[in-house]
Amino acid sequence: MSIDTSLPADSVGVVAARSAHFAAPLTLKSGAVLPGFDLMYETYGELNAARSNAVLVCPALSGHHHAAGVRADDPSNVGWWDNLIGPGKPLDTRKFFVVGVNNLGGCHGSSGPISANPETGRPWGADFPLVTVEDWVAAQSRLADLLGIDAWAAIIGGSLGGMQAMAWAIECPTRVRHAVVIASAPKLTAQNIAFNDVARQAIITDPDFHGGHYYEHGTLPRRGLRLARMLGHITYQSDDLMAEKFGRRLRAGGRKFSYEVEFEVESYLRYQGDKFAASFDANTYLLATRALDYFDPAGNAGGDLTAAFAPVRADFLVVSFSTDWRFAPSRSREIVDALMRNRRNVSYAEVESSAGHDSFLLDDPHYHALLRAYFDNITV
Repeated sequence: MSIDTSLPADSVGVVAARSAHFAAPLTLKSGAVLPGFDLMYETYGELNAARSNAVLVCPALSGHHHAAGVRADDPSNVGWWDNLIGPGKPLDTRKFFVVGVNNLGGCHGSSGPISANPETGRPWGADFPLVTVEDWVAAQSRLADLLGIDAWAAIIGGSLGGMQAMAWAIECPTRVRHAVVIASAPKLTAQNIAFNDVARQAIITDPDFHGGHYYEHGTLPRRGLRLARMLGHITYQSDDLMAEKFGRRLRAGGRKFSYEVEFEVESYLRYQGDKFAASFDANTYLLATRALDYFDPAGNAGGDLTAAFAPVRADFLVVSFSTDWRFAPSRSREIVDALMRNRRNVSYAEVESSAGHDSFLLDDPHYHALLRAYFDNITV
């Protein structure tokens, strides 16, 4: 019996990643200088003759360039935002040329801790410099230049990706016509920074971490990265959703009076932790969470978010979710308020959802209808 391997009509299909090398040095916000760097990216749809229909998809903490479609070498590897991108989907590739990127410092082909330091020929490890959201924008702008894109029709991102969309609108105001900021914030709260630090400490104190140079020791700090992901996963979901999915259900056979996995929620978290630790780099996780911590455009404007958004020329769509306690709707309203004080065009929606922060990744009909309506009204 043959197996049907055809893809749905609204899929972008089989995709291939591309690598772009940039030989010119890049000076980072820290003052460190990268002598050159590589960025991995994927594209979906076609760039029009006017080069006016390009949309940049900025990844969240564990995101990367594979945002839609499937890979030829692994048809089960579906892009992380595939439900949003494709023909007939909210981000319609019949209209838009969509670019997904793996950020600088990433572990999926872009220059980062796992790649070779050109001065030593060995992996950078802990020697790879810390990066900021603004550094990512600087690197992504070089990719835009390479692709011949003077201005993005839109830049979209959720969570950390939303911070990148904001940074683009501030740092490169003439190169962004629309910014779509989803489940994000103008800066992290002290509680969010604390969560990130606990996650980093789990990694750094893993005996296999070796000061970030674990590659040279033939080890991986899997236990620390596993714990970091388990902690993060708890914060990405709402209490109501976890109660609905797991409640207090025991796996089987009642209580065992042990510290082994007994509750369904424990099994789920350990599975997620193991899965993540097998596919992600610990040093990249450290870099990305620190970039989250550092993002604070108002901090560069005397603490005034309105002043920070003064350079912005883009129109904005800001979306939050009712049960997202990690990036609460009140944080999105801060963004909206600052943009309105600058007399920018901004639309705002708070979507009712039981899924918490992870809502921005899910196929919620109301949420996707909002995005569809907004993108339908973008002129290319």
